[in-house]
Amino acid sequence: MFGIPGKAPVTLTPRAVTQIARLMARDGAHGLKIGVKKGGCAGMEYTMEFAAEPGPMDEVVEQDGARVMIAPMAQMFLFGTEIDYETSLLESGFRFNNPNVAEACGCGESIKFKDLPAGGA
Repeated sequence: MFGIPGKAPVTLTPRAVTQIARLMARDGAHGLKIGVKKGGCAGMEYTMEFAAEPGPMDEVVEQDGARVMIAPMAQMFLFGTEIDYETSLLESGFRFNNPNVAEACGCGESIKFKDLPAGGA
């Protein structure tokens, strides 16, 4: 695992906690699984899906009734990320405030991560 012992790899804002807990209750899910995949104009995209249970290597973060599971391949990319939920006149959705992102595309759906140290990924 990556990170600092005793420190959650990601944090959730109160709005994100409320939305994740609401979605878990509505869909009967164990939590929200977060990952990254290749794609988009900047090279990588976040993935989110409901999960019945965590995978054996998933990092699990629980905060005030909300549960997020981080896929193994995403853990080093997401460490230090704050997950928020924003609602505006035109759209609502989760936002990732990720210190590991070097650049993002104009639509905000695709990201490029800073170069990893030797031996990463």
